[in-house]
Amino acid sequence: QVQLVESGGGLVQPGGSLRLSCAASGFTFSTSVMSWYRQAPGKERELIASINIGGSINYADFVKGRFTISRDNVKNTVYLQMNSLQSEDTAVYYCKANLRLSRMTYWGQGTLVTVSS
Repeated sequence: QVQLVESGGGLVQPGGSLRLSCAASGFTFSTSVMSWYRQAPGKERELIASINIGGSINYADFVKGRFTISRDNVKNTVYLQMNSLQSEDTAVYYCKANLRLSRMTYWGQGTLVTVSS
Protein backbone atom coordinates (compact mmCIF):
# COMPACT_ATOMS: atom_id res chain seq x y z
CA GLN A 1 0.00 0.00 0.00
CA VAL A 2 2.82 2.39 0.83
CA GLN A 3 4.28 4.06 -2.23
CA LEU A 4 7.13 6.49 -2.68
CA VAL A 5 7.30 7.63 -6.29
CA GLU A 6 10.40 9.59 -7.20
CA SER A 7 10.88 11.86 -10.18
CA GLY A 8 13.12 14.64 -11.44
CA GLY A 9 16.32 12.78 -12.15
CA GLY A 10 18.17 12.96 -15.42
CA LEU A 11 21.26 14.27 -17.15
CA VAL A 12 22.61 17.63 -16.08
CA GLN A 13 25.83 19.49 -16.85
CA PRO A 14 28.35 20.31 -14.12
CA GLY A 15 27.22 23.41 -12.27
CA GLY A 16 23.60 22.75 -13.11
CA SER A 17 20.59 22.16 -10.90
CA LEU A 18 17.87 19.58 -10.46
CA ARG A 19 14.84 19.33 -8.24
CA LEU A 20 13.87 15.83 -7.17
CA SER A 21 10.38 14.99 -5.96
CA CYS A 22 9.06 12.04 -4.00
CA ALA A 23 5.29 11.64 -3.91
CA ALA A 24 4.12 9.61 -0.92
CA SER A 25 0.91 7.66 -0.43
CA GLY A 26 -0.50 4.88 1.72
CA PHE A 27 0.58 6.27 5.09
CA THR A 28 0.36 9.37 7.24
CA PHE A 29 2.93 11.56 5.56
CA SER A 30 2.71 14.51 7.95
CA THR A 31 3.90 12.48 10.95
CA SER A 32 6.67 10.62 9.13
CA VAL A 33 10.33 11.52 8.96
CA MET A 34 11.40 11.80 5.33
CA SER A 35 14.93 11.47 4.04
CA TRP A 36 16.94 11.55 0.85
CA TYR A 37 19.81 9.13 0.24
CA ARG A 38 22.06 8.50 -2.70
CA GLN A 39 24.15 5.60 -3.93
CA ALA A 40 26.92 5.98 -6.49
CA PRO A 41 28.10 3.00 -8.54
CA GLY A 42 30.16 0.67 -6.37
CA LYS A 43 29.59 2.81 -3.28
CA GLU A 44 27.51 2.52 -0.13
CA ARG A 45 24.21 4.29 0.16
CA GLU A 46 24.65 7.53 2.08
CA LEU A 47 22.30 9.92 3.82
CA ILE A 48 21.91 13.32 2.21
CA ALA A 49 19.32 14.97 4.41
CA SER A 50 16.28 14.30 6.55
CA ILE A 51 13.33 16.38 7.66
CA ASN A 52 11.14 15.53 10.62
CA ILE A 53 7.54 16.13 11.64
CA GLY A 54 8.15 19.68 12.82
CA GLY A 55 10.30 20.60 9.86
CA SER A 56 13.68 20.24 11.56
CA ILE A 57 16.36 19.34 9.04
CA ASN A 58 19.59 17.41 9.23
CA TYR A 59 22.14 17.58 6.38
CA ALA A 60 25.20 15.53 5.61
CA ASP A 61 28.45 17.47 5.68
CA PHE A 62 29.12 16.98 1.98
CA VAL A 63 26.03 18.98 1.05
CA LYS A 64 27.87 22.24 1.89
CA GLY A 65 24.80 24.36 1.31
CA ARG A 66 24.22 23.07 -2.22
CA PHE A 67 21.21 20.88 -1.45
CA THR A 68 17.93 21.78 0.22
CA ILE A 69 15.34 19.33 1.51
CA SER A 70 11.74 20.43 1.98
CA ARG A 71 8.32 18.88 2.43
CA ASP A 72 4.78 19.77 1.50
CA ASN A 73 2.33 18.06 3.85
CA VAL A 74 -0.61 19.08 1.68
CA LYS A 75 0.82 17.46 -1.43
CA ASN A 76 2.42 14.61 0.55
CA THR A 77 5.66 15.26 -1.26
CA VAL A 78 9.27 15.68 -0.20
CA TYR A 79 11.72 17.58 -2.40
CA LEU A 80 15.45 17.81 -2.84
CA GLN A 81 16.73 20.92 -4.59
CA MET A 82 20.26 20.31 -5.85
CA ASN A 83 22.45 23.16 -7.06
CA SER A 84 26.03 23.40 -8.29
CA LEU A 85 26.04 19.74 -9.24
CA GLN A 86 29.35 18.06 -9.95
CA SER A 87 30.36 14.71 -11.40
CA GLU A 88 30.75 13.20 -7.93
CA ASP A 89 27.05 13.80 -7.38
CA THR A 90 26.24 11.19 -10.01
CA ALA A 91 24.21 8.53 -8.22
CA VAL A 92 20.82 6.94 -7.81
CA TYR A 93 18.84 9.12 -5.42
CA TYR A 94 16.31 7.52 -3.08
CA CYS A 95 13.68 8.86 -0.74
CA LYS A 96 12.89 7.09 2.52
CA ALA A 97 9.96 7.28 4.91
CA ASN A 98 10.19 6.48 8.62
CA LEU A 99 6.70 6.02 9.97
CA ARG A 100 6.04 7.32 13.48
CA LEU A 101 3.90 4.67 15.17
CA SER A 102 4.90 1.48 13.40
CA ARG A 103 8.54 2.55 13.04
CA MET A 104 8.54 0.90 9.63
CA THR A 105 10.85 2.12 6.91
CA TYR A 106 9.96 2.39 3.22
CA TRP A 107 12.16 3.24 0.26
CA GLY A 108 11.38 4.75 -3.07
CA GLN A 109 12.47 3.13 -6.31
CA GLY A 110 15.27 5.60 -6.90
CA THR A 111 15.88 8.11 -9.65
CA LEU A 112 19.17 8.39 -11.52
CA VAL A 113 21.06 11.67 -11.55
CA THR A 114 23.93 11.88 -14.02
CA VAL A 115 26.18 14.93 -13.94
CA SER A 116 28.26 15.05 -17.10
CA SER A 117 29.20 17.24 -20.02
